[in-house]
Amino acid sequence: MTLPIQITFRNTEHSERIEAKVRQEAAKLDKFYSPIMSCRAVIEEPEHRRKYGGLHHVRIDLGVPGRELVVKHEPSLHSSVQEDEEKTVKHLEVDVPHKNVAVAIRDAFRSARRQLQDYARRQRGDVKSHENQQGQIIQLFPKKGYGFLQTADGRQIYFHKNSVLHGSFGRIKVGSAVTFAEEQGEHGPQASTVRIVR
Repeated sequence: MTLPIQITFRNTEHSERIEAKVRQEAAKLDKFYSPIMSCRAVIEEPEHRRKYGGLHHVRIDLGVPGRELVVKHEPSLHSSVQEDEEKTVKHLEVDVPHKNVAVAIRDAFRSARRQLQDYARRQRGDVKSHENQQGQIIQLFPKKGYGFLQTADGRQIYFHKNSVLHGSFGRIKVGSAVTFAEEQGEHGPQASTVRIVR
């Protein structure tokens, strides 16, 4: 990435090693989507968490042409995801907390890459989503942040915790009924906008 990268440290000491890790991860983003207009990373240790073991909070804000794609992870040991609807502004925001700052940076940029890939596919018109399908959760891997659901026609489809709406990933259980949109992912069909049926 040739654009300047703004790196901010909050409630934690500046570290050349951490800054180098951020720059290294940011440099890879152009492979997934080249017209990135800006990149800002915030490395933070929230004040109220400092005495409980130093949870690191990493936020990446990428300026891209088009819509706002927002993924927010609240700062907790078991990050709950809150996904807002797309809006007509020009940045992608990814927010990832973790006890190990290097892992938090890696996970934040992994989420950013995934979002950039999805965004690029939508812009090219590659994604033909099948909206409002019914399904049922058949496998969950909470620590890894993903699972599989079964469609009404018996197919198994991958979903990531960032695809679950309204911070509901922690409430999903095997057997939960859901609605979802199906789209073509990097490794085959995947579910997006997964919503628990109440």
